[in-house]
Amino acid sequence: MALSRERLEARAAEMRAAFEQAARQNEWSWLADAFYAENCRYVCEYGGTMLVEARNREEIRATHYGRDMRVGWEGWTFPIERYAVQGSLIITHWWNRGPGRRADGSYFQTPGVSFIEVGDDGMFTSQLDLFDLAHQMHLCDELEAAGLLSAQLKREWVIPSKRRLISMLSVNLPPE
Repeated sequence: MALSRERLEARAAEMRAAFEQAARQNEWSWLADAFYAENCRYVCEYGGTMLVEARNREEIRATHYGRDMRVGWEGWTFPIERYAVQGSLIITHWWNRGPGRRADGSYFQTPGVSFIEVGDDGMFTSQLDLFDLAHQMHLCDELEAAGLLSAQLKREWVIPSKRRLISMLSVNLPPE
């Protein structure tokens, strides 16, 4: 039997609270067991430069909520600002929110969206995450200028991501 709208909304609220807890603890891998079906599928294409795809909980722990979250994201949060539900789908709007704040008090952040399919038992069966990688790279530049970017994050994620993005966008680019 399909989940009721109320149960689907409750599941989205539970995920929002879990993200806050994971950010406080800087530990994300437990989310795989708490929210994802054993044979779920998670996909993030990182702006077309790198595909992260997991096909079960163990792979989610080994990639998205494991390896990818252990490269200097301390101090970052990924708050879910809003969500909508329809049928068996949760759509979330969240932020890649860096540490600190700008001089004007605003957050260092870029938006993202997730499309999450939920099984009848409330466990997530698939998830697609999307965000603007170029905007994220610009944000990391801002954080570095403010002295807030982790050296590890720059070395292991920002520089490789920028190189992949530049390489991809340089195809068929005529000389100036």
